[in-house]
Amino acid sequence: MAWAIGRAEPSEIDRLNILQATLLAMKRAYSQLQIIPDWVQVDGTFYPDIVSPGETIIQGDSKVAEISAASILAKVARDEEMRTLDLLYPGYEFSKHKGYPTKLHLERLASLGVTEQHRRSYSPVKKQLAL
Repeated sequence: MAWAIGRAEPSEIDRLNILQATLLAMKRAYSQLQIIPDWVQVDGTFYPDIVSPGETIIQGDSKVAEISAASILAKVARDEEMRTLDLLYPGYEFSKHKGYPTKLHLERLASLGVTEQHRRSYSPVKKQLAL
């Protein structure tokens, strides 16, 4: 279920690892651009497999206004996804913990079990599946 342009699915993160899935998500987002950029700036140290030239910038979200804005937009989209998951999976309270490994998230995972939205490679999920 693709929630946003360029999203990697939990199963892809499990299969590829978080870094490779992130690079894949960037490539997907880039492929959907209607205007191809002359230069791309990426937050971090790894550059996706895209045609446009560009650069990686460590802590780019604190150094480049455009990267900072993109980070805010991504967080807003993520929060919206969590609100949707909260409706689809009552009781997990995704809108409260936003998928972060808070005490509440771990409690809900333990009491309600694993959904298809949970990454199997995430340690608490692996532990839950082994019970």
